[in-house]
Amino acid sequence: MGSRPPLPLTGERTVPGIPAENYWFRRHEAAYAFAVPLVADKIVLEVGCGEGYGTALLGASADRALGIDYDAQTAAHAAQTYPQASFVRANLAALPVPGESVDVVVTLQVIEHVWDHGGFVRECLRVLRPVGLLLVTTPNRLTFSPGLSAPVNPFHTKEFSAAELTDLLTSGGFRIERVFGLHATPRLLDLDARYGGSFVAAQLQDPSEAWTAQLQSDVASVSMADFTVLAADLDDVDESLDLVVLARRQG
Repeated sequence: MGSRPPLPLTGERTVPGIPAENYWFRRHEAAYAFAVPLVADKIVLEVGCGEGYGTALLGASADRALGIDYDAQTAAHAAQTYPQASFVRANLAALPVPGESVDVVVTLQVIEHVWDHGGFVRECLRVLRPVGLLLVTTPNRLTFSPGLSAPVNPFHTKEFSAAELTDLLTSGGFRIERVFGLHATPRLLDLDARYGGSFVAAQLQDPSEAWTAQLQSDVASVSMADFTVLAADLDDVDESLDLVVLARRQG
């Protein structure tokens, strides 16, 4: 990671190097760790790269990696901080990439932010080579905003269950290869119990400045190893924290 100061934390994207954001950063980092072997020696495009740390992780394994983000400040920060990849600012609905030019499209915790979900999926399809791979992760609506009529996160336009996400991808021309769920390990489940059923809710209840010393310590202790990605046939994906879907462009 570069030495430049972190981007401001707005709630729209995860930013490394901010203690109060550590839980979310490690949760996202676990998804990137899952993605790294999938992009080895490939040309990879990350759509909605955010701060850039994830594209840099992918770039260390890929043949070439390009990260795209709509926010100009974010894209500029990433380009100046992470030499492992290239970054550009662009509209995610009109990717500045030729058709059938990339091997893997990675879009992690992004699809819930866009407005035209069908158009977004079709654009990911357009840039992939035949039988190219799409990796999508997104918060599981059933556990992230349980029982709510609208997303709990104001930056989310729509959240998905596994069935809803796979239907969207297949209707956009993809073949679903595998569905996974990102889950909390037993240590995080113990923290859920300690905080009345939800460690996440305890973090969201008050501004981080008002957290107890114990909560600060528990958030700081979270690591990537506290999350695991399990195939849907090994665990109930509807109970996962995040959905992780692999899909192929038809040949």
